[in-house]
Formats: sequence, C-alpha cells, structure tokens
Amino acid sequence: MNTLLKIENLHAAVGEKEILRGIDLEIKAGEVHAIMGPNGAGKSTLAATLAGRDNITVTEGSVRFEGEDLVPLSPEERSWKGIFLGFQYPVEIPGLTNANFMKAAVNEHRKQRGLGPISAVEFLRMMKEKMALVEMDASFSSRAVNAGFSGGEKKRNEVFQMAMLDPKLAILDESDSGLDVDALRIVGTGVDKLRRPDNATILITHYQRLLDYIVPDYIHVLYKGRIVMTGDKDLAREIEDRGYDWIINTL
Repeated sequence: MNTLLKIENLHAAVGEKEILRGIDLEIKAGEVHAIMGPNGAGKSTLAATLAGRDNITVTEGSVRFEGEDLVPLSPEERSWKGIFLGFQYPVEIPGLTNANFMKAAVNEHRKQRGLGPISAVEFLRMMKEKMALVEMDASFSSRAVNAGFSGGEKKRNEVFQMAMLDPKLAILDESDSGLDVDALRIVGTGVDKLRRPDNATILITHYQRLLDYIVPDYIHVLYKGRIVMTGDKDLAREIEDRGYDWIINTL
C-alpha cells in the first residue's frame, strides 16, 4: 500500500504554547486510523495542523503527503491535493446555498486538475447520489450552508461535502459529538461507504460508539501532545471500560 501521510517528530504550537510534542504517524492508502485521548491531549490541534490552520506554527519535524512537504501549503492548496477536514463545529454561511457552495468547491478542484466546469446535469446527479448517502432531503440543497441546521444535520452535511469532494485523506474531528443514535448511524455508515483501497481516513473521537460503524485499522492514544499507545479496535473498547487513567499511569 502507498503511504499517503507521513508525520515525523511533529511539534506544533498555538501562540507561545506548545501543544504537539513529537508526533510520529504513518498512514497508508486503504487505512482508517482513530485518534483518541482525554481532553486537552492535542487531538483537534493535530487535525488543524494537518489542515493548515494559520494560528498554528510547526516548530519542528515534518509532515509529508504523498511525499510532498505539507507545511508551506495553504489550506486551499492542501484541499486541492486531496485533504479534507470535517470540523468539530461546522461553520454556518448564511446567504450561500449548499448547492452553490458545493458547485464552486467542485469546480475549483476540477480547475486544479485541468478540467472544465462540471455540467449542470452531472452536478445534480452527483448531489442526489451523495445526499442519499447521508439520508439528506433534496431540500437541503437550497438551504444556506449549515444555517439553522441541527447538530446532526451539520455533521451529515460535512460527510456530504466529503463525498462530493472525494478526498484522498479525510480528517474527521469529532464527527460523532452531539449526535443522537440515529444521526450517529447515518454519519458512521456514510463515512464507511466512502472507504476505498485508494483513500484513507483519520477519525478523531472520544468514544468507542462511532467505531462500531467505522472499524479502524489502528487506534492511537494521544496524551500531552504525543502518541503514547497504539492498538487495534479492541483498544477502544478497553478505553470505554477503563478510561484513560490505566494508560496514563503506565507512562
């Protein structure tokens, strides 16, 4: 399997505060990696660093995507190369419909690949297909992006956007937070249906329940900005039963 993402000795800071303190992680095509850990461990900072948030400074180490250095690239450039970030708190964009937002995004990605704009017929067909994946009603296409959406609808909309852009690497930051049982099933099964041998997913989560729908190849426990334990899906169940103290106490 080809290596999509390789992180070596990654240190990153927000302002003067160092959050990531030496992350090493390799993700290959076809894999799903779950990142777990207590509050304040650096999980969301890792996601934001990979996506290129401008308030985060990489102070040491390297991040390479398909062999290319990611650190100098803007968030837009990272997206064009196939990296998608699903936000923990999706942003509302009043006045811009889902359909217009996605058409602009899809066409910008096509432009970067040397392709012309998508036809209206093909775009509508694609939207219908991807909305069905997350059980979204067609009326959502004419609603403003996330405006007035429930928490579950916002997370489903994130997975819909992911499906439309078809990234090589999806980073989902706590896509299960605030979801009821039905919304969790829809989001989880939707993400799992997008899994292919040529793409990869990073799931950042507090809870084992999402992993019932998206079974990870690896689970990494993040603590104080470092990966302190790696295991398979059974590690999540052990964390659910015992919490994180048993891991922390061994360090």
